Amino acid sequence: MAGRTAIGLDIGTSSVRAAQVTVSKGSPVLERFGQVALPPGVVRDGEVVDADAVAVAIRTLWVQAKFTKKDVVLGVSNQKVVVRLIDLPWMAEDDLRASLKFQVADLVPMPVEEAVLDFIPLEEVVSDSSRLYRGLLVAASQDAVLDAIRAVQKAGLKVATVDLTPFAVLRVAGSADSFGTGGPEAVVDIGAKVTNIIVHEAGIPKFVRILLLGGDDITGAIVEKLGISPVEAEALKRNPAALAEPSAAAARKIVDQALVEFVDEVRGSVDYFVAMSGGRPLSRFVLSGGGSLSDGLAQRLATAVRTPVEYGRPFTQVQIGKTGLSPEQLQYVEPLSAVPVGLAMGAV
Repeated sequence: MAGRTAIGLDIGTSSVRAAQVTVSKGSPVLERFGQVALPPGVVRDGEVVDADAVAVAIRTLWVQAKFTKKDVVLGVSNQKVVVRLIDLPWMAEDDLRASLKFQVADLVPMPVEEAVLDFIPLEEVVSDSSRLYRGLLVAASQDAVLDAIRAVQKAGLKVATVDLTPFAVLRVAGSADSFGTGGPEAVVDIGAKVTNIIVHEAGIPKFVRILLLGGDDITGAIVEKLGISPVEAEALKRNPAALAEPSAAAARKIVDQALVEFVDEVRGSVDYFVAMSGGRPLSRFVLSGGGSLSDGLAQRLATAVRTPVEYGRPFTQVQIGKTGLSPEQLQYVEPLSAVPVGLAMGAV
């Protein structure tokens, strides 16, 4: 198929996922999607610690999913990524890039020489007769980014560009009718150990926060307190009623407690944004990621933040090509696809 093609690669805590998207005649088409499990511990808190093991999984993924390109868009999200809304003096874009590290040295929690920096202008403002750019400063640990790139290179692939995972999620999981209408919307992508929160308005990101918690925290609590395997705990997390009583009641109590702690963390981030933005309430929450499927999470979150909560539908942003996946398989992987599909969409 003629057209622009890109592959988004998401290196998660428990698996690597990739999506190949081609744009032809203005329509994005999902041509390939695949995922391969990672051994425990090779990625911790979003950072690659065993590049060789990750490379093996990526090579397996490329063979199984039959991807046709070796250039990838790599997603990055971990605790060493900082995103802040700041104002900078207006200047030509080339001058802004050249002077960025000197202007933001006091704003990032790491030496600027050890950081990968970017600035995303959102609007021009005037303050005290000074012309300013208001935008998002993105700072990431250079070592953490390079470790992920090395894993990709060891797999025989090339990183064409690096993108921030929350931005990728926004592209495909944000509600279509929120672009240009209503108030700010929060998109929350819940992985195994990393949760990305991005608040946008009319498609423009306003706030980003990366939390080191996710679905594995709930699974781990079930394993510890019920003494069952992680596979059994994962199934119970999605359906506690699968156990016979009284075990089902015990599982429900454990899941409920873990969900309370998770919801409190997310609500704290949202409350901070609301306070920072002058008290404007959110219009909606959108969930994605494997961790979002925990039984009762959406209902608890809706109650806690007093805002409608729904699940993102990344596949509504693309046509489905000859992926080789059945309708049932596509339905299963859709909640897991937001990051790699969003990464690819950003490139095409």
